[in-house]
Amino acid sequence: MVYWLFKGFLKPLMRLIYKVEVTGLENVPTKGSAIIAANHLSFLDSFFIPLVIKRRKMTYLAKADYFKSWKTAWFFRSVGQIPCEREGGKKSQQSLDIALEVLSEQKLLGIYPEGTRSPDGKLHRGRTGVARLALQAGVPVVPVGHVGTDLVQPKNRKFPRVTGRIKVRVNFGTPLDFSRHAGQEKDRFVLRSVTDEIVYEIMQLSGQEYVDEYASKKSTIPMPESVRLIDDIDLSEEVLAG
Repeated sequence: MVYWLFKGFLKPLMRLIYKVEVTGLENVPTKGSAIIAANHLSFLDSFFIPLVIKRRKMTYLAKADYFKSWKTAWFFRSVGQIPCEREGGKKSQQSLDIALEVLSEQKLLGIYPEGTRSPDGKLHRGRTGVARLALQAGVPVVPVGHVGTDLVQPKNRKFPRVTGRIKVRVNFGTPLDFSRHAGQEKDRFVLRSVTDEIVYEIMQLSGQEYVDEYASKKSTIPMPESVRLIDDIDLSEEVLAG
């Protein structure tokens, strides 16, 4: 209930402040579970996607730090976000299990395959958590490309810009069906291939330059050829779905 109240308040407000354009909204399933996989340019990415999707609730896995203070915990819980520990190993597996549970409930789950916000505006190599989820849950993946959200709130800016009526585009692509890979969620070559296919579609929708390096808070470092096929199941350092 609180989710819809927040959405009802924020949607007209954000459309008033920003010039929001949406394409391909018909590609979002009107029922059933699906993964919404997007590029990640700004903290507000997790607001723009839910606000433009009609009559369906989005669920994100939010990093547990957001729930340690009542000042932020009440908000994230009110809008249906789930706390997620991200320290690798068993805790990463727990994140995956929580995401699978969300999908089993026929909900929409938002994920940023890059794992964190882009440090330089480019589209970075995807982590294979999105592929593991898609194959194990047997759900379609809807690629999304944000354009302009980094102008609204750049990575190091605490508050969004509210003047100038910045233009923001949210482009939804055709759902990707990976049923041909059913039962192959443990094959690292398949996971890498599926992840790259998803990121390629996101690139087409966002118009970003792609770099074959993982995004990080520090300057990116190219992956050595000897370990390029080794990925963990980390889903994101930020809110995962919107």
